[in-house]
Amino acid sequence: MTANNRFFDDLSKLMTNAMGVAQGAKGEAQTAFNSWIDRWLAERDFVTREEFEAVREMAIKARAENAELRAEIEALKVKA
Repeated sequence: MTANNRFFDDLSKLMTNAMGVAQGAKGEAQTAFNSWIDRWLAERDFVTREEFEAVREMAIKARAENAELRAEIEALKVKA
């Protein structure tokens, strides 16, 4: 009976260690994959979300200014 318990204890330790190794390998693989993706994206000159939002805000402001200027020009045409 004791040998049987010892066998299961050893098997349990072995499985626990194997799970730890598997989780470590998973973490390393995920880190390597994320690094590869980051390099791939950087090589393609994609813009970041922050850069996109900044340019978007500039475009919205420019459109509003254009609309105001267009209204002023129309008002000047009517006066002339």
